[in-house]
Amino acid sequence: MRWPTLQALQKVSARVVRKFLHQHNCRSAERIEERIRQIGQAVAATNDPALLETGILCIQHSVRILQEIREGIAEFDKQIAVTYRDHPDRSVMESFPGAGPALEPRLIAAVGTMRERFESAQSLASFAGIAPVKQASGKTVWIHWRWACPKFIRQTFHEWAGCSIRCCDWAKQHYDRQRDKGKGHHAAARSVAFKWIRIFYRCWRDRVPYSEQIYLKARQVDQVEWKSCGGFSKPAAISS
Repeated sequence: MRWPTLQALQKVSARVVRKFLHQHNCRSAERIEERIRQIGQAVAATNDPALLETGILCIQHSVRILQEIREGIAEFDKQIAVTYRDHPDRSVMESFPGAGPALEPRLIAAVGTMRERFESAQSLASFAGIAPVKQASGKTVWIHWRWACPKFIRQTFHEWAGCSIRCCDWAKQHYDRQRDKGKGHHAAARSVAFKWIRIFYRCWRDRVPYSEQIYLKARQVDQVEWKSCGGFSKPAAISS
């Protein structure tokens, strides 16, 4: 908006350009000097007034639209913060490691407040697109991810799982095991999300904050019981 053409930008002093870049979060001195050098050496691709005038108008109007969108997003963020602050499920969402202020409201929006909407963790995992789809024909078995699902909700659980591996030991261990099996990052993250969604469902259904100590203790008990019965049937915590 300030320097719509190359010629206008080249007339600006290096000091002003440095100040502008600093104001827009560019802090690398090396990159700033390289940009200043490139600006001074740049040659216009065209001097055709028709192209330049229409191009400037398009860019300036696009910038104004972006400014309006940013202001609109800021208003939405404020409203989300106010709604989330007083939400009855806030304490449950805040207990999940890795969710944080950005994903906690998204997790609430993913499930809502009607507990009868999902009859089980599996139904929630299927709805969210986290549970894989298994298809069989004769001796051929094909397992793939679920295409028919709300993409933003699937992405919400996927992102949460990815964030949780940085602050939750068992999630990181499970992720590493999946990677050791040859799975890519996103497939491994979805596997973590599948485990998380079963825990999430139980906490959300019972309105109880997540406790890692309780979860790990329950999983340890289930593992002991599974081994004691010869491993013929997996307990719920292990199969989750």
